[in-house]
Amino acid sequence: MGRFINPFTDVGFKRIFGQEINKDLLIDFLNSLLVGERHIEDITFLDKEVLPEMLEQRGVIYDIYCTDTNGEQFIVEMQNREQTYFRERALYYVSRTISRQGERGMHWQFDLKAVYGVFFMNFVLKGSAHKLRTDVILADRDTHEQFSDRMRMIFLELPSFTKEEDECETDFERWIYVLKNMETLQRLPFKARQAVFDKLEQIVDIASLSKEDRMKYDESIKIYRDNLAVMSFAEANGREKGRAEGHEEGLEEGLEKGRKEGRAEQNIENARKMKAKGFPTELIAEITQLSKEDIEQL
Repeated sequence: MGRFINPFTDVGFKRIFGQEINKDLLIDFLNSLLVGERHIEDITFLDKEVLPEMLEQRGVIYDIYCTDTNGEQFIVEMQNREQTYFRERALYYVSRTISRQGERGMHWQFDLKAVYGVFFMNFVLKGSAHKLRTDVILADRDTHEQFSDRMRMIFLELPSFTKEEDECETDFERWIYVLKNMETLQRLPFKARQAVFDKLEQIVDIASLSKEDRMKYDESIKIYRDNLAVMSFAEANGREKGRAEGHEEGLEEGLEKGRKEGRAEQNIENARKMKAKGFPTELIAEITQLSKEDIEQL
């Protein structure tokens, strides 16, 4: 195991960007992401779990959810594996956050605050241009002029970032380089240029974790690696099924079926192990994305 935590694990990602005591890290990253566009002075973390307004609706659990001093809201998500409807999920998250701003009564005039969705992707998104950053805005199709600035989605395709340390030119690129290479580094670069990386190095040093945090991280890294192994097996199995059927449709169906079955089985197995070790139900649900009811029945 390296010196620093893996930021792509659930525990690692939230340790860096989801703690009140270290919120200056998230502020610095968001400002580097939106440089020349807006500057965030302070943020307040919000409840990550959004309950449905009606029983038949589905609730939402964000990785990171916060608001700045102007009332504009930010959703920050880390996704390690591809999902069939990932774009639609991102759109749903942002749209749900916008719709929750509605106020009851006759006097509300649709004074919406902007919602930013920032989606880290530790995979290559199919059908995309295969570049690091894709900015999605509401714009006129013909003139390309922005129609509204109240909804914004930024997709960060990490495998498409290939720059070395000395090639990074902006603070945003330095952040991406550090996050992508953190687990293999023995020291964090750019500390002389940005003090925030000096603080980051202290936070992500595995030796600095408490006994409880280390236990959570070890379980999180195991789940992360198990999921990668399951996905690799599922895709290989799907390809084999596709070849056996002898046509492209069979390949795609096999791949998708393998992914779904592999994810579901692995999440249940991970939840069962964590429950046996005494992990809180809320933490198990957060890591495995299973419902609390399903976990209690294991």
